[in-house]
Amino acid sequence: MWFMKMIKLAIVALAMVLPGAGAYAGDTKTGLFVNLTTDDTWSAAKAIMFAHEKALKNGHEPVAIWLNVRGVYLADKKRPSHVPGPMAEKGTSIQDMLAAFIADGGQVLMCSACSKAAGLTKDDYIDGVTMGTWPVVEGLLFDPNVKTLAW
Repeated sequence: MWFMKMIKLAIVALAMVLPGAGAYAGDTKTGLFVNLTTDDTWSAAKAIMFAHEKALKNGHEPVAIWLNVRGVYLADKKRPSHVPGPMAEKGTSIQDMLAAFIADGGQVLMCSACSKAAGLTKDDYIDGVTMGTWPVVEGLLFDPNVKTLAW
């Protein structure tokens, strides 16, 4: 019996010292960096909803969505936004979702190179979007207190 207690204590001790063990104990609010590469509105809606409703509104910070590759088209104010499946009932567009995310303190970063390749400039995007420079992206991407999620 004492042997089993010793094993349990050893497991608890290891969990406390091993890197990543118990990384989320509920008391630490890490940030989130969402890498969104698609202009598929259903996928994008899920990514934005997750970043906004699950991370930002639950106290995680910073929370940033990096729109790159075809994702840059999602914030183009000249491009009509389809109302995706998860948001169809409310009539909420992707641009509405991004604007609400920004209004609540989220960051929407645009890939500068992808924007240029798509023929888009900061003036083409909805209000509140930031052109993502390498120092801005690097600061979030390599911050040990920020997790990365790709969509």
